[in-house]
Amino acid sequence: MASARDRVLDAYETLLIDHGAAAVTLDAVAAAAAVSKGGLLYHFASKDALAAGLLDRLRERSAADADAIRSAPDGPVAYYLRTSAPGGGVPGGVTRTYLAVLRLADGTTSGQAVREALAVVDADAFAALREELADPVLAWLAQLVGDGLYLRTLTGTPLPPGLDVEDLLERMRRVLLAGTD
Repeated sequence: MASARDRVLDAYETLLIDHGAAAVTLDAVAAAAAVSKGGLLYHFASKDALAAGLLDRLRERSAADADAIRSAPDGPVAYYLRTSAPGGGVPGGVTRTYLAVLRLADGTTSGQAVREALAVVDADAFAALREELADPVLAWLAQLVGDGLYLRTLTGTPLPPGLDVEDLLERMRRVLLAGTD
């Protein structure tokens, strides 16, 4: 069972995703997490502390995702693209937390802290992709393709009819192999 702290962060993510930062109150988070307000305040003394906790969670999940990228049996690029595509995310992984942090960026919390946390996520993924792709431009290209798939995941936009991630991976492999000549 999840700890009270994790339940609070899970509830905060859900409220941010469903209602946006402006609508989230400490009372609403406590109720959604099924903890008392005192229990919430024990872990997070303010909305700013709650936001900082969510950014810490994003950095932790990003580091774990980067490790998974590096150790993927099919290689970093295949893992990155598959898990970026709609339906390909890892439950409890970075995707949901990333979306909540994007919603947090719309609110009153410091935009600088959000940008710094998102920069860590990007740097983690890029470093992991560079382990397979020595050329930084090709690694960046693979990251940008994954980011496009990720945007579809976050917005609920389906892939084009008749195409799937395996088609994309096959073409990317050919392009990436051609780029190593």
